This record gives sequence, C-alpha cells and structure tokens, in this order.
Amino acid sequence: MNMLLKWAGRLSLALFAVIIAGPLLIVAFTSFKTTPQFFADPLGLPEAWSLHNYRTLFSGQPMWRYFGNSVSVTLSTVALELLLAGCIAYGIFRSGKRLGTALTGLFAVGLMVPAQVNMIPIYSFVQKLGLGNSLSALALVTAAMLLPLSVFMLAGFMKTLPREIFEAGEMDGASEWTLMARLAVPLSAPYFAATAAFLFVIVWNDLLFPMLLLSGKDKLTLPLALLQFRGEYVTDYPMLLTGVVITALPMIALFIFLQKYFISGALAGALKG
Repeated sequence: MNMLLKWAGRLSLALFAVIIAGPLLIVAFTSFKTTPQFFADPLGLPEAWSLHNYRTLFSGQPMWRYFGNSVSVTLSTVALELLLAGCIAYGIFRSGKRLGTALTGLFAVGLMVPAQVNMIPIYSFVQKLGLGNSLSALALVTAAMLLPLSVFMLAGFMKTLPREIFEAGEMDGASEWTLMARLAVPLSAPYFAATAAFLFVIVWNDLLFPMLLLSGKDKLTLPLALLQFRGEYVTDYPMLLTGVVITALPMIALFIFLQKYFISGALAGALKG
C-alpha cells in the first residue's frame, strides 16, 4: 500500500511537471521558428534552429532601452518597497500584540481593494503633480499600491523573531533604530529575500500601471513593449514569444540566485508560526 501511494505521488508530480513545462517548452521552441513555420506546425520542433528572431528583436527594436526601463523601475520599486515595508513591519512587531494585530488587519484591508478601482484617481493625481510619462512616477505608484502586500508579508515573518533578543538589546541601551538595523534586518534576511523575489515578479510583469502612466515610446517597459507585436489583423507570434523568453530570463536567474533564501524564509515562517 505504501509503495502504491509512493508511486501515485511520483506520477502526480510527473504529470504536474509536464503540465507546467509543456507550455514553457512550446514558447521556447516557437522563439526559434519563423512565422510560416509557426502557423504550419505550432506545437512541433523548429525545422532549423536559428537565432534570427533574437537578432531581429534587438536590432530592429530598441529592446535594450525597454529592458533598461524595466530594470530601473523594478529595482527602484523593490528597494523602496522593502525600505518602507521593513520599517512598518518592524513597528508592528514592536508595538505589542493587540496594536500589532490591529495594524496588520488595517494593511490586510488594503489588499481587498483592486488596483483597477484606483486607476482614475491615480492618473489624475500623477498628472496634477506634473509626473506624467515618468518612470519615477511609475515606481512610486507601484510601490504605494504594493505596500499593503509587502507589509502583510514582512509583518507575518517578523512575528516569528524571538522577542527576548530585542528585550536584551533594550536593557543594553540600544535604540529602536539600532535594534532594527543590527537585529531585525539581519535576522529577517531570508524573509526580505523571499518578499523581494515575490515583488520582483509582480513589478517586472506589471502591465496595468505602465499602460496607464507611460505614453512615450522611449519610456516603455518590456511587457508594454511586447504589445507592439500585436497587430489589428495579424500577430507575429514568434517575435512576441521571443520577447516573452527575453522577459522571463531575469526572473529565472533571480529565483536561481535567491532560491535558498526563498525556501529558508518560507520554512522558517512555517516552522515558527
């Protein structure tokens, strides 16, 4: 019976892997096809493996600029988000159980408001500030909209930290800023890494706010730039999916680099929570 359950589990994992990997392989294979080859055999292997789409993507389109725009917006947004959310989460952690629970609930309420509801007020506010078509405005707006999520995640993580260490630091005369910088942040490093990876994916793939706030072609981010391959009557799917591959590579590299921190942060929260 145990052996049967073991093989059933393995079969389920294999099936799940096929379901996940199948579409990814189709996207990767399509990036090496021409448009006629794609329409002739959408699911098959390329007749000839060629980097033509990749060369065309970077020679015929200002993709390096779009890539730089996405990197700039994503890194600045995530850095600002971790700074603000880290300070707020630490304040919640140190404010006591009753007040901390109330504050966490307040930020949890912010998760219930869809971003689409705030589109018109956000657009109007940004235009009044004179920050229309600005990457800095996009980073600020995105950070503000993701703040409830980041605070909710980090506050939940920080609740697992041993309070005795902070009480001992207080007895030694350490200030709150010292406790946060020298104790809370180092101890929460896996949690910050896990939150950063999660935020990176959201910001990097965001299409709503770039479409709302950016109008100049030189300010496009990668997800917004990929829409250029969609025509009214015809869509260049090989070029579009080549752009998808290029867009996905930084996320893959990020998760490979932060994998141990992400897993350790998740396990710490599960074991100590």
